[in-house]
Amino acid sequence: MKLQVEERAVNWYKEELELEENDYLRFFVRYGGVGGIVPGFSLGVSPSKPVDPIAEVTENGITFYVEQKDEWYFDNTDLVVNFDEALDEPIFDYKTE
Repeated sequence: MKLQVEERAVNWYKEELELEENDYLRFFVRYGGVGGIVPGFSLGVSPSKPVDPIAEVTENGITFYVEQKDEWYFDNTDLVVNFDEALDEPIFDYKTE
């Protein structure tokens, strides 16, 4: 799995979550929510340090990552975090390899 976070989404997370240089942001699977690729589950975010990352990328000083234990959710799908200008918030796009 690959992880990509677009610059506008990075800036939104930095501002909204008050993230600073060398901080971490985890994308994790949670029960419930909308817009996911597995019915009944969606992605959440948590500012926490990685334990066993399967994918990570550092943009503008922030390391974004997904833990190994959440790999099942993606099932050979890449995560691209884009920004929706109309909604003024990040959106998750899932790309098959």
